Amino acid sequence: MSIHVWDIRSTDGGSTGLPFARGRLEARESIIGHALPSAIDVFVTEEDGTPVASGRGLRGDADTPMGRLMIEGRSVRRAQIWPGAGDLSSIVILPGGETGVLTAWWNAPDHSEWRWSVEFSNHR
Repeated sequence: MSIHVWDIRSTDGGSTGLPFARGRLEARESIIGHALPSAIDVFVTEEDGTPVASGRGLRGDADTPMGRLMIEGRSVRRAQIWPGAGDLSSIVILPGGETGVLTAWWNAPDHSEWRWSVEFSNHR
């Protein structure tokens, strides 16, 4: 099993930005980020630090609570989303770096409210 480390930094604040989330998980091409800052830098590496992909200055393109981060070649792309049924079982990274599986999502048609569930598990 290949492991990737997703390191997400806010570009706002400080001279080099501020840490937002750093999560270690099974390698995958896409994750969902909750409450991502307006602009982020993303670095994805192998567990040993070997670079996989990166994206700098990635800005949200909509006012949504979730953003999809996708590896495309050696780059990371960002798209703000309202999750749907097809996103259930996707990995979600939270501020701080905890990762879990999206198990449920609902939002009002006018996007004025939403309810969601994430399942967390670990093993040694």
